[in-house]
Amino acid sequence: MLSDVIAALATPAGRSALALIRVSGEGAHTVAGTVLSPFQREPPRMARRTRAINPQTKELLDEVLYTVFAAPASYTGQDLVEIGVHGGLLAPAEVLGALFAAGARQALPGEFTRRALLNGKVDLLQAEATADLIDASAPAQRRAAINQLDRGLSQRIDALRDRVLALEALVSYEIDFPEEDSGPVPPERIGAALDELRAALELILRTAGEGERLRDGALCVIAGIPNAGKSSLFNALLGVDRAIVTEIAGTTRDAIEAPATCGGFPFRLIDTAGLTQSGDQVERLGVEVSRRYLAAADVVLYCAEAGREMDDEERRFLETVAAPLVIVRTKIDRTGERRWDRQREVGVSALTGEGLAELREELARVAFTRLSCSADVEPVVTRERHRVALSRALEEVNAFGVARERGLEGAVAATHLRAAVTALEDVIGLVTTDDVLDSVFSTFCIGK
Repeated sequence: MLSDVIAALATPAGRSALALIRVSGEGAHTVAGTVLSPFQREPPRMARRTRAINPQTKELLDEVLYTVFAAPASYTGQDLVEIGVHGGLLAPAEVLGALFAAGARQALPGEFTRRALLNGKVDLLQAEATADLIDASAPAQRRAAINQLDRGLSQRIDALRDRVLALEALVSYEIDFPEEDSGPVPPERIGAALDELRAALELILRTAGEGERLRDGALCVIAGIPNAGKSSLFNALLGVDRAIVTEIAGTTRDAIEAPATCGGFPFRLIDTAGLTQSGDQVERLGVEVSRRYLAAADVVLYCAEAGREMDDEERRFLETVAAPLVIVRTKIDRTGERRWDRQREVGVSALTGEGLAELREELARVAFTRLSCSADVEPVVTRERHRVALSRALEEVNAFGVARERGLEGAVAATHLRAAVTALEDVIGLVTTDDVLDSVFSTFCIGK
């Protein structure tokens, strides 16, 4: 199953100049040689022009370029052939069908990268980064994915694992060479190593909040009373008209979501119904939806018209907002008002575009405080899987400390360190169940 020949289109189907087909597995060169004529295996890594033919009818299918890779020096670690055909629907499909007729099978989602993982070409973090890079829609996402693809996060996890192993070695030495009192290893040395390890785990776990927001997009909820300019601001930040804008209060009855990039970081913008007491049932339902989004928000943009003082009800509402808050003074083109004394107040005009750049930068700073201050995106925890495993490692390290405080035998206490090592290895994928791999690679495209 893991060595049979697989083939798949590695580029999107549809009208295009070129399309790329991948073939991998034991016998990939033989399968490709059945379809490509003439076909040369040596020297590898050289692009050659040839013809693709139907092995059964001998019909010419396309003029192609192909490159041969010999195991283990390939993306998958297996024999691999990449075939560049003309784009469109027919030519790629017919060449792919010919490869199936020659003995290949359709690759499963992410199967090429899964084979790369199992053959030691990448670790699980790098495999996930491959998918993240493909899905990236904001520059910060791209930088984080490339950093992870370059083993930035893997190296941090490796370093943590080495620290746990070093602490485990100290404890083992204490067990193997006991003395009447404290043994050959001073307790202070073990305590210091434990404190440093705990601090390092807590430090990387603190990146999880922003890291997961970086991957999924920060939830930014635009709120305010009816006719405060929420939908106009929503459209202006998107650069397209998604929400209906009128002078009639209560035009927006439901929440509208759309992706946007602000300051190079990804956001999910939510335009909500105006916060008001209304006898209209539909409008009341819209307000309830707005409040549910507000409860889950990573950042809230509260719209209030420039030149108008907020009333007591608005101020009471702002005091209940748990998420970081940015107050947006809208419609500044009407009043000329530009400056406010309160922090996190930004004046904008959706009509002229004034203040929008400053608002985007403020959003990035508020939602991604740590990352926006970095010259580049540092290695961060970007998935729940990473966070859960690292939290488990920290729990085991803390349990080791408690066991020592209670005077338990060293061998018993050390079992927690071994469990912490296993948790860290789960992050990188050194020891990973098929269920985890199935979950990770099910989100991949077919040809990756």
